[in-house]
Amino acid sequence: MSANNLKFKTASDLLKFIDEQGIQFIDLNFTDLRGKWHHTAEDVSVFDKDMIENGIFFDGSSIAGWKDIHESDMNLKPDISKVAIDPFAAQNTIKIFCDVYEPSTGKPYNRDPRFIAKSAEAHLKKSGIGDASYFGPEAEFFVFEDVKIHTDPNKVGFEVDSPEGPYNSGRHYNEGNMGHRPRPKGGYFPDSPVDSLSDIRGEMVTVMKNMGIRVEKHHHEVAPSQCEIGYKHSTLTDSADDLQIYKYVVHNVANSYGKTATFMPKPIFGDNGSGMHCHQSVWKAGKPLFAGDGYADLSETALYYIGGIIKHARALNAFTNPATNSYKRLVPGYEAPVLLAYSARNRSASCRIPQATSLNGKRVEVRFPDPAANPYLAFAAMLMAGLDGIENKIHPGDATDKDLYSLEGKELAGIPTVCRSLREALDALRDNHDFLLKGDVFTSDVIEAYIALKTEEVEAYETMVHPIEYSIYYSC
Repeated sequence: MSANNLKFKTASDLLKFIDEQGIQFIDLNFTDLRGKWHHTAEDVSVFDKDMIENGIFFDGSSIAGWKDIHESDMNLKPDISKVAIDPFAAQNTIKIFCDVYEPSTGKPYNRDPRFIAKSAEAHLKKSGIGDASYFGPEAEFFVFEDVKIHTDPNKVGFEVDSPEGPYNSGRHYNEGNMGHRPRPKGGYFPDSPVDSLSDIRGEMVTVMKNMGIRVEKHHHEVAPSQCEIGYKHSTLTDSADDLQIYKYVVHNVANSYGKTATFMPKPIFGDNGSGMHCHQSVWKAGKPLFAGDGYADLSETALYYIGGIIKHARALNAFTNPATNSYKRLVPGYEAPVLLAYSARNRSASCRIPQATSLNGKRVEVRFPDPAANPYLAFAAMLMAGLDGIENKIHPGDATDKDLYSLEGKELAGIPTVCRSLREALDALRDNHDFLLKGDVFTSDVIEAYIALKTEEVEAYETMVHPIEYSIYYSC
């Protein structure tokens, strides 16, 4: 078994590997409702077959959006089919993805995002429509040298810095200002020295591969300081797992270089934000269900899937664009897909049909999600929306092959849009979530908990005094 492909079938196999490799700590990882990875490190002396089979207990009340203090005990069980060596730990450490269970019932916890993702896959099979769903996210991120954040009662603001920032074109550097940096919106695919982040991305790729991710490429993105690393698609839950590793590697490699990385959707005003275009398809019995003889060689099933995505897009925004900052990206003029239309090749459409070299590559690229999303919840919600479209034959109408950014008047008014704020998205989810409840994939309980958690963020954002208000109103 190679170091970058750690999938164990039995507890004995895992324990043998731990012994042979001299592993000292076993990191048990799980994901909260916001999508943040958590961990607890177990010493090798206590990690045995019993712990693998029965898990450990932890305080669920300390995880935002989960348990109350009077019912806080939760059970964390390792999934030995998803293991990776941690390259950032000083001691020999492996990371194991875990699932969360209710100790009182022995059943999976309905607010565990990974369980929701697995439930969506199970629902797909039970529906008879297909037996596998594949997701390939393209998560963009920024790399900065320095970040300062102020949220004090008398001082509110932020400051970021990067040698690539055009705001540094006239800055004095002791070693000299070399002048090679991308212009605003001018950072797509430049070579070095304009692209100053190639080596750090290369290091990220190397580490990701060693942790089991099948990486395909890396490149500079449109905005100065913005990057993307592409990895191969996989089944829904496995792809979400990979994205958690992806983020972990990006943050930690940047940190090891003395830099800081962020998946915040819109960290810089006046330039492109970070998206997470999600390629997705449904298969059955080894055959792609999205390949056909219709528009752009799509099947009717694929068109119905797109119809479901478009119909439920505003509710999906609560999961695919879950930050107040997400809606600073979803504005016209920055390549952000705000109009709910579909098209082949047209990157201004929210649903794009990419070019494919074979029918097996036929897929839908949903372009409005961003990397602040909890991947388990976002992927599961999109699959459920697409399946609802297939089940109810929701046709998306005619494709729009025009440049959507150039539309005006009635033509523009006739195309629906994504939400304009997180509050609007949460309201849309509150009003439209029956499609998520099918097969008990999402429950009313988890949707209510998620809305409550995100409403706290909305209220903090809406009530905080903003620097622009001082600029506009101080002398009124």
